[in-house]
Amino acid sequence: MNILFWVLQIALAFLYLSGGAYKVFKFDALANHMRALPRGGWRALGVLEIVGAVLLIVPAAAPIAAAVLALETLGLAALYARYSLKLAATNPMVWAAVMGLLAAVVAYGRYAQA
Repeated sequence: MNILFWVLQIALAFLYLSGGAYKVFKFDALANHMRALPRGGWRALGVLEIVGAVLLIVPAAAPIAAAVLALETLGLAALYARYSLKLAATNPMVWAAVMGLLAAVVAYGRYAQA
């Protein structure tokens, strides 16, 4: 089970790192697509995701980082749901919900192991 959690943590770390970098550095493309949050809000979420991705790899901080990322991502999925409920692979709500649930599984699993 420990190996499964490490695989999930590393995969989530890469996904959150790329998503956070997109929110911080490629903001103009995101702002044209989704106007739900102001510029500072998107950048703050991006920084939170980058820091959380790094902390997912640190064994002592992984349960807390996964829990925070799960809450952030499920909240973001709810925000995306306000704009589109179409269940397609291109909808960011679907990806955010899946990543949030996987982060919640990692948080629960790491907390239960501790």
